[in-house]
Amino acid sequence: MPIGDRNRLMVALDVPTRAEALSLAGRVGPHAGHLKVGMRLFTAEGPDLVRALKAAGHGVFLDLKYHDIPNTVAEAAAAAAALGVDFFDVHASGGVDMMRAAVEASRTEAARLGLRPPAVLAVTVLTSMPSTVEQVAALAESAREAGVDGVVASAKEARAVRAAAGPGFLIVTPGIRPSWAAGTNDQRRVATPREAIENGADYIVVGRPILKAEDPAGAAAAIVSEMERSGVTP
Repeated sequence: MPIGDRNRLMVALDVPTRAEALSLAGRVGPHAGHLKVGMRLFTAEGPDLVRALKAAGHGVFLDLKYHDIPNTVAEAAAAAAALGVDFFDVHASGGVDMMRAAVEASRTEAARLGLRPPAVLAVTVLTSMPSTVEQVAALAESAREAGVDGVVASAKEARAVRAAAGPGFLIVTPGIRPSWAAGTNDQRRVATPREAIENGADYIVVGRPILKAEDPAGAAAAIVSEMERSGVTP
């Protein structure tokens, strides 16, 4: 099924409580294919919040960036699959064995429960940190070798990732700042939604420009519109 511009948008639910998360999800959900649950929200509200989002019909990206020995990450990956999330991530720097363990465990658990297996993403280099294109491309190649479904990488490196990993490999880009948003906050490698899509991103993750907007739903809709103007066919 084509990704479609609406489904390309992942909104980061970077809020502290379940009530705020569900309220925000209800407002931006019509414009976003997936909602991202990160460490702060998951630590505060736990797996029940993820179940509530799924029950409400939202796609969920569980962004906990697993990084540990392969057995420990495999156990966490199986638990993520059991929650029914659509995406979860690990750190590519954890190595091929760790990434492969996450893929295998999540697929096995999903099959056991009769669920669709989540897409496993490998985080290359955080957008708050400096990096080289060569470093990110090398991590993407190791992720592909491990069998993960794609990577989380800056839009600035998306073209190099595509060249290194080839077609059919997902690229999810954080550090997105719409043309009308001010500031980059703590992220060094940022891009507009249009730039990200034109550089080869399959999905973009947007947080503060939507969360801080007076009208979050309107901001999400504007971002989708900005992606549509890229002219790139999903």
